[in-house]
Amino acid sequence: MNRLSLFAVCAIFIFACNGQKEEPATEAPQETASSTEAVDVSFYEPLPDGVFPQDNSWSQEKEDLGKILYFDPRLSGDNSISCATCHHPSKGWSDGLPRAIGFGGKELGRHSPTLINSGYFSAQFWDGRAKTLEEQAKGPIEAAGEMNQKFDDLIPELAAIPEYAERFKKVFGESGITPDNIAAAIATFERTVVSKNSAYDKYMAGDKSAMSDSAANGMKLFFGKAKCGICHNGPALTDSGFHNIGVKQHGPLAEDAGRFNVTQDPFDKGAFKTPGLRSVSLSAPYMHDGSKATLKDVVAFYNRGGEVAENRTALITPLELSEQEVLDVVEFLKALEGEPLKVAMPELPGMTDASQK
Repeated sequence: MNRLSLFAVCAIFIFACNGQKEEPATEAPQETASSTEAVDVSFYEPLPDGVFPQDNSWSQEKEDLGKILYFDPRLSGDNSISCATCHHPSKGWSDGLPRAIGFGGKELGRHSPTLINSGYFSAQFWDGRAKTLEEQAKGPIEAAGEMNQKFDDLIPELAAIPEYAERFKKVFGESGITPDNIAAAIATFERTVVSKNSAYDKYMAGDKSAMSDSAANGMKLFFGKAKCGICHNGPALTDSGFHNIGVKQHGPLAEDAGRFNVTQDPFDKGAFKTPGLRSVSLSAPYMHDGSKATLKDVVAFYNRGGEVAENRTALITPLELSEQEVLDVVEFLKALEGEPLKVAMPELPGMTDASQK
């Protein structure tokens, strides 16, 4: 979406939200919604079936291989860090830390984004520097501050393990173990990490008991007075855009220019990708620097109009939500949690049980 289109969409949402403030149903803080008839449901889009690109189609064998690679610490330079180290299923496919811990135990500058529904995103990483999951999968492996493993060293290491050599040949044929094939397998597994059929989905499908009155009112606020739906919309609840929302920088970086590092466009200075919100309650803490510990902290941040920051978007303004309305929005965010995705730790080829623990 170009910048002109983005502002046009945002203007439509702002106009709609301001218009709703004049409506008694949205104005009254204590009112709750007990049915889908109480809100405009035209905004709702269910999450579609998984998207697998034509040049990396799904197969069970490829998914299985990608899962093994995802959990294998031998993809790092000192055999201590796997993809799952920073994006673990038990921690909402993040790591539960404000900022990631990279190679050598060094704290990095950004929070580990959740892997949930990343197959639906049009850009990867907080700054969107990768367009695909395949491209993203390669990045951390070779990044000196993250996994610090050169593919020139990794490929012969994997090739020396008979099960890996056999699996790659079965999935990719004679091309075998290559950086592209490693990334393709990991990306295939990552596209299966999907959050859907949440209480929100059930409610919008007609089950009025799926969400509490508080969560239902929070939904009205989310798409109305609280203006969350300006950027968090569509099936994955993200506009796939980049915005400077006025977050003071925390952690080892004095400044993080965000999207500007990719585009060199002054408009993008301090802007970061809009995260998807499905199952957001599982992946605390929040923001690109992990500076907000809870969902209530996040909503309170937006309610006060963010923080003073250079280049902050004009979309961030005080919301004047009551304490109860803040809690209602939080309850709605909790209702976005999808059905549990059961993922068992795979057996890693060529490793003993002790070495896998």
